[in-house]
Amino acid sequence: MRSILLSLVVGVVFGIGLLLSGMTQPAKVVNFLDVLGNWDPSLAFVMGGAIAVHFLAYRLVPRLPKPLWGVRWGLPTRRDIDLRLLVGAALFGAGWGLGGYCPGPALTSAVAGASSTLIFTGAMLAGMWGHTLWEASRKNSLETP
Repeated sequence: MRSILLSLVVGVVFGIGLLLSGMTQPAKVVNFLDVLGNWDPSLAFVMGGAIAVHFLAYRLVPRLPKPLWGVRWGLPTRRDIDLRLLVGAALFGAGWGLGGYCPGPALTSAVAGASSTLIFTGAMLAGMWGHTLWEASRKNSLETP
């Protein structure tokens, strides 16, 4: 229960940060990507701050004997780059550039009541669901002789 509550608090703090920094506004993202036009570097500063915090946490937190609310650390173990990763990254980037949203700001905007994000969020959730179905059918076809 504590881990769920902690996740909720961290998510709310993250969402407030996205709202305060203006990252829930698609124009911010689109203008950041428009380096030859109306370029807005504010997203680079937000990303830089997030990368700095993650860089420190990724190196310092695992030195603790165990997580505060968990049995073990959930760090990634895969290090390979495959076609699925590249295609997923390309689709994510295309959706981000075209829609002006990535998942965090889209969900924050939807919860905040921005009706313009409902189509994007619905499409994002449908894509996640479709991927889950595709993976399950792929796994079943590989297991069936």
